[in-house]
Amino acid sequence: MAVDYTVIVLYLAGMLAMGWWGMRRAKSKSEFLVAGRRLGPMMYSGTMAAIVLGGASTIGGVGLGYQYGLSGAWMVFTIGLGLLALSVFFSARIARLKVYTVSEMLDLRYGGRAGVISGVVMWAYTLMLAVTSTIAYATIFDVLFDMPRTFAIILGGAIVVAYSTLGGMWSITLTDMVQFVVKTIGVLLLLLPIAVIKAGGFSEMKAKLPTTYFDPLGIGGETIFTYVLIYTFGMLIGQDIWQRVFTARSDKVARIGGTVAGTYCLLYAIAGAVIGTAAKVMYPHLSSPDSAFATIVKDELPIGVRGLVLAAALAAVMSTSSGALIACATVANNDIWSRLRGVIKPSGASGDEPHDEVKGNRLFILIMGVATICIAIALNNVVEALTVAYNLLVGGLLVPILGGLLWKRGTVAGALAAVIVGGLGVIGLMAGYGILANEPVYYGLVLSLAAYVIVSLATKPTDAAVLATWRERLAGRGAEADADEPVGATQ
Repeated sequence: MAVDYTVIVLYLAGMLAMGWWGMRRAKSKSEFLVAGRRLGPMMYSGTMAAIVLGGASTIGGVGLGYQYGLSGAWMVFTIGLGLLALSVFFSARIARLKVYTVSEMLDLRYGGRAGVISGVVMWAYTLMLAVTSTIAYATIFDVLFDMPRTFAIILGGAIVVAYSTLGGMWSITLTDMVQFVVKTIGVLLLLLPIAVIKAGGFSEMKAKLPTTYFDPLGIGGETIFTYVLIYTFGMLIGQDIWQRVFTARSDKVARIGGTVAGTYCLLYAIAGAVIGTAAKVMYPHLSSPDSAFATIVKDELPIGVRGLVLAAALAAVMSTSSGALIACATVANNDIWSRLRGVIKPSGASGDEPHDEVKGNRLFILIMGVATICIAIALNNVVEALTVAYNLLVGGLLVPILGGLLWKRGTVAGALAAVIVGGLGVIGLMAGYGILANEPVYYGLVLSLAAYVIVSLATKPTDAAVLATWRERLAGRGAEADADEPVGATQ
């Protein structure tokens, strides 16, 4: 295992080195939070794929393949579909807005007063996403070094907090690119073919497993529908995803680069399900489906390759964790703390104080990072935490965000009603039906939509001047370029 350990240690050291390098570039708010809004298609595609394909997509995706066969691909597949929908239909408009958070977009569209409430909902979602990603370090480091759970969480979390705090989005982008390459080599080019070969090929897999393992809908229609509702729509509105859209240097980069990343996600989904199916042939009686990934890596891969594939799993977790962390800190600072202090500036205003802005956002990443590690240590049920996060996000924010983009009659009162009714409805329904039930998000969405339409129609339409400003921003006009934004682009 010495070679495998060396690979992992070098990988972790490289992550910290990139954090230090990113710190030298992140000298302004724009550079720190959105990489100066100047990523080209190559870096944009890599970092977008990295943020959406985390530990749940890698370890969990293989686990679903182990449990359900090829239809286990649906969870990750719906993530890819959501990214494709975002890229094709909405990313260009989002990129042209030149904002930093989803709540800023809501304020711009509705004329203010929606930011704090929507910010709290988005903050809760991004915090729990960061927590669940951080908990995954315990599983990976246990496989690597047989570490105690608490120490593993602290070690993995501290590395992510360190490079994220140092360089912000620049450090995260650079590390995401490395993580994207490592995942591609480790999972798609090495683990996938080795797993199929070790299982005896597809003919042997079909001979040893029930036919349901090769039924594309074997996981169940209701489950697939729920995945679409939570993950596909969740991709459309999450701050962690939008913040990557804001890094694109143009709307064309956001559209094309995101389409490439979404297509990559579809391939990754199928690969995870096939690996899990192969693991079922080799290890038919594992105690937990989620242990399939670690088991096949430990027992079937040669030295060196094993270390690279485990680094790929670590990369998957780190990319989601760091993206959720900077999103959580950005929302906490820009949408909640600044507004509560009463010093928020109009969206897109110039005149930022670069050094103070960077220092403040860096401090919030550190605070949110420490909080994430502490909550991860105390929390045990990852699935329930992630379900609560996505239910709140979709039930509370999907309608006012998409409504603002698609329906000009929507008003700020309707948006606030949708957030409050949908969010509280989801919480109440989870208490009644259970956290893991499907009904809370179904009915929560219906309640949110009804509140949005009824209240919007019952209140005065949004001021014409606000809508005119909104249309100008959607067209890429009327927003001053970031005062600290340098000229140039990065591929």
